[in-house]
Amino acid sequence: MNSMNIRVRGQEKVYPEGTTYGEIAREWSREARYPIVLASVNGRLSELFKKAEDGDQVDFLTTADKAGHSTYVRSLLLLLLKAMYHVVGDNSRIDRVGIHFIVSDGCYCTMTGEAELNQQFLDEVKKDMERMVQEALPVKKYSVPTWQAVEKFRDYRMYDKEQLFRFRRNSRVNLYNLDGFEDYFYGYMVPDTSCLKHFDLRLFEDGFVLLYPTLEQPDQVPEFAPEMKIYHVQKDSMEWGAKLGIPTVGALNHYIVHQRTKDLIMIQEAYHEKKIAQIAEQIASDPRKKIVLIAGPSSSGKTTFSHRLSTQLSVYGLKPHPIPVDDYFVEREQTPKDENGNYNFECLEALDVQKFNEDMCALLAGETVELPEFNFKTGHREYKGKYKKLGKDDILVIEGIHCLNEKLTFSLPRESKFKIYISALTQLNIDEHNRIPTTDGRLLRRIVRDARTRGADAKRTIGMWSSVRRGEENYIFPYQEEADIMFNSALIYELAVLKLYAEPLLFSIQPEEPEYKEAKRLLKFLDYFVPIPADDIPNNSLIREFIGGGCFDI
Repeated sequence: MNSMNIRVRGQEKVYPEGTTYGEIAREWSREARYPIVLASVNGRLSELFKKAEDGDQVDFLTTADKAGHSTYVRSLLLLLLKAMYHVVGDNSRIDRVGIHFIVSDGCYCTMTGEAELNQQFLDEVKKDMERMVQEALPVKKYSVPTWQAVEKFRDYRMYDKEQLFRFRRNSRVNLYNLDGFEDYFYGYMVPDTSCLKHFDLRLFEDGFVLLYPTLEQPDQVPEFAPEMKIYHVQKDSMEWGAKLGIPTVGALNHYIVHQRTKDLIMIQEAYHEKKIAQIAEQIASDPRKKIVLIAGPSSSGKTTFSHRLSTQLSVYGLKPHPIPVDDYFVEREQTPKDENGNYNFECLEALDVQKFNEDMCALLAGETVELPEFNFKTGHREYKGKYKKLGKDDILVIEGIHCLNEKLTFSLPRESKFKIYISALTQLNIDEHNRIPTTDGRLLRRIVRDARTRGADAKRTIGMWSSVRRGEENYIFPYQEEADIMFNSALIYELAVLKLYAEPLLFSIQPEEPEYKEAKRLLKFLDYFVPIPADDIPNNSLIREFIGGGCFDI
């Protein structure tokens, strides 16, 4: 038998021809604290069932790695679906199992049909999942012609997938088979069920939640602690998309091809305007509210939202005045540094919180205050005669990542504050079993905007994204439930628009660059969408903040 030379984690090894990455991984599993679920081969991700080739450079990913954790969650969903249909017995008793959005550290799911969703049913499903974990059942991957996949999913009554693949340009589709249950998933899978040991199922609201470990603690299922405000915003958006008949990418593509996209754009924009007008009415109805505080993660559309809210507040006779918290950055040399010695502009200590409170309290007391402007080129705060005094109808609209944190506005009376959390919570799913992470939409927004306004290529934006996400996890998400109201800035059509702008930027990243894996993943994701040109998008749309052509562009 012929042999192969493989470099595994920096060590030269010889293996028989035909050896799989999974067989190589077993030799290294004792050194891994958590289960190995993927291989990195010559810098590219690979599933473990694939055969190694001579000259490969191989490393392994566990459930403690980002891609490995995603693979764990995705595979757990396949295990869940297999168990649900197995417990029901008669597949016709389930019309649809929907995998929707994140709640606590888990995924919110629904089930419709004759089968009753209750705790007894979930307990049986969990028991069946545990049985399959013990049996270490293989997850098999195979390829079929696209037309055959369409027929299969029509027979399985998975109509979202049937519709999705009608717009598939590739001639073939990869399917996964778990003990006779077939499904399609966007992304990689574990080699078998033996590593899917940690999960739980909880009844919740109109559905249930599949709980799983976090990336930081891959062998523990955290306590179920749902945040109800964000849940209701996501559920409302999901239900609104369903009312339009566009809950999935396939349905969106069908609309784009067969109907006027201008109508869809105008309906979405009207929906946003209605929501913003309702927020303005709520603020205007309480004369005590003098400070509107807006916070949200990167690329959530805070700037455009604050302008549109200000316009709506003006309808009620109020006079809004925007104040960016970033103008209260401390002097550059006083900025705290992170563990790598870089300036940490995300932390609260990067702001002159004391001076900010002094100025805001003085304004509320009717005093005239000279407000600063921060010069980001020199790293210094400057005063250029920007004086402000609040009149009877004046109201401050303050935007910044810490605006929901009471430590930022510690000296301001609570009754004078109205807090808004804004985020782009994607209401679309790829299909009934493949959700779209909200972070993907925001990352694509930022890639497009950074290239347009900051001269930053996609490589740089992707390289910075993990640092941006850490800042959000530390300084924004813990306070989101403090908001008086939440606003979802996602547009149901936006990914079809961003596709035209993002694809050329992503294609510029070369295979040898570390950001290539993420660029390739995003390109594969965008391939699901039929594109929409931006011609019919109004100039006050939130998406204009990213693609340009907006009336609020500076």
